[in-house]
Amino acid sequence: MRRKRLVLLGATGSIGSSTLKVVRAHPERFEVVGLAAGRNAAALKRLAAEFGVRRLALAEPNAAGIPSGEAALCDLARSEAADLVVMAIAGMAGYAPTLAAIDAGHDVALATKEVLVMAGTEVMRRRAERGVRILPLDSEHSAVFQCLQNLAAQPACVRLEPDAPKAEDRIAEIILTASGGPFFRRPEIDWKRVTVAEALNHPRWSMGPKVTVDSATMMNKGLELIEALHLFAVPPERLRVWVHPQSIVHSFVSFRDGALLAQMAFPDMVLPIQYALTWPDRALSGPIEPMTLVGMQGLEFLEPDLQRFPCLRLAFDAIRAGTWAHPVLTLANEVAVRAFLRGRITADRIAAVIEDGLAAGPAAFDEIVARAESAVAAYAH
Repeated sequence: MRRKRLVLLGATGSIGSSTLKVVRAHPERFEVVGLAAGRNAAALKRLAAEFGVRRLALAEPNAAGIPSGEAALCDLARSEAADLVVMAIAGMAGYAPTLAAIDAGHDVALATKEVLVMAGTEVMRRRAERGVRILPLDSEHSAVFQCLQNLAAQPACVRLEPDAPKAEDRIAEIILTASGGPFFRRPEIDWKRVTVAEALNHPRWSMGPKVTVDSATMMNKGLELIEALHLFAVPPERLRVWVHPQSIVHSFVSFRDGALLAQMAFPDMVLPIQYALTWPDRALSGPIEPMTLVGMQGLEFLEPDLQRFPCLRLAFDAIRAGTWAHPVLTLANEVAVRAFLRGRITADRIAAVIEDGLAAGPAAFDEIVARAESAVAAYAH
């Protein structure tokens, strides 16, 4: 069997590290032919030496002679040597490289949810035109994807024939689970007093700072709802969120015949990444602890409190408003979270920046960002 050739964008982050863990566990199945990172040239060169990779790129300029910038990332994403492009660049920086990979005819294993939130309709249109697949890497979307595997119908994100049976026709509801982050157990949370260190202290997952803050505010789950709209072609009213602090059940799919399927595993990104890399196969082994009956004890499932987590409420508002509101939500949130991490605004102002952006209405991407930056400046302390 010929090894699957991977281009990995975001190689030094948490998703990239987990992806390379899968590659190390299955050297007979995978070959890395391209690597990209943000700004850490030394770490990227170490990985290139380990995996024998010659094609590299960095998002930021560097003194190491590595090609940099959006054009370099896009060139790597459209590499003719790739069978699958793993997109693990955080935030809106992953948008152009994802489109480059799709336009080059490559399947994409997608962890960058902002790509679909900002422009899901366009991304999925191009996916269908080019006859490529979007394989979800988020644990929740991977869980839904795994529950939908069936010989009789295909999920929208991998369906290539327009007249093929549709998996979404069988779905009653998709229920994404949320850990609740570090603040779910704190009923009197005062967002104005939340520190960056507290927001980054996630009880279950090890992630990058932006995603970890999004998990703390539960905006991460709101963005995942929009991502699910596009990946699985379901209407908004069929999407729900349940808070599940143990992070054992990664999502549920309720089917129209009355069945409720769940995908369960200990919280480790290696499993959903490995499933995307091996799909439509399932690997015979994996570098994670297997789920046991003991691990399923004491599981909790609760409705989210939209008053305590206003960012999630704003995400539901944006979903109801329509697709124009989706890029406003994600871009305003990205600007606000960056400002919070840098100490410019307090955590309660993240929701305020997003709310101001939604109230201002639709705009081009650059204008949305400019509005959010102005709001941050107004709220800066």
